Amino acid sequence: MFNKNHADGNPPVELTYDLHIHSCLSPCGSDDSTPANIAGLASILELDIIALTDHNSCKNCPAFFKAAQEFNFIPVAGMEIMTEEEIHVLCLFAELEAAMDFDEYVYSLLFPMKNDIKVFGNQFIMNETDRIIGEVENCLINSVGIGLHLLAGEVKSRGGIIIPAHIERAAFSLISSLGFVPDDCGFDCVEIRSKEAVDNLKMQHEYLQKCNVIHNSDAHDLESMSLEGNKLIVAERSAQGVIEALKAVN
Repeated sequence: MFNKNHADGNPPVELTYDLHIHSCLSPCGSDDSTPANIAGLASILELDIIALTDHNSCKNCPAFFKAAQEFNFIPVAGMEIMTEEEIHVLCLFAELEAAMDFDEYVYSLLFPMKNDIKVFGNQFIMNETDRIIGEVENCLINSVGIGLHLLAGEVKSRGGIIIPAHIERAAFSLISSLGFVPDDCGFDCVEIRSKEAVDNLKMQHEYLQKCNVIHNSDAHDLESMSLEGNKLIVAERSAQGVIEALKAVN
């Protein structure tokens, strides 16, 4: 949990969150993780904020937003992109339309390799009633032809925020790919899965000391979504309020 200033005078609200969840669109995601199932389980788990962040795609976000209308949580449109440096980065947006515009941009940069279902798994596009309405043709597991520096600008121009994902991991993370934390890549928040690793990482990498830190499930199946104790203080109960709360204090 971290605090933010509330210059507009609105009382802060403390909300539970999970901002890194994959659906059946991600080739490594369970086919049971449909947008509707994710929305329903989020309600059962009493999570207040949920972000759908499939690999290199936002194409299941529209169905997720429609399914979320039945429940009392804030849906956030997102993506877990793999940059050309092979860094996994969460991209979260205040507006669904902005996320879908970014989705088109990213798909145009994706390596044109057809998905092999037997190797990588299905890439289902769903509607809000769990009906398959399409499949993504190119494999979403590959890196995208965009570097971390350029990515920050593209996401910011669409009203979003970038968050380097699971930075303590030994693969596909900011630190494992670069060997250090750059101080000029435009991110204000990082995801660290292990709460025990936060202090040590901040000691090793000075830039992290001015970043907000979040903890997410990175769920690729429904069973992994259960998450306890992660709270975010927001000034406004909306996706925009979530984006603003994730920005660094310093």
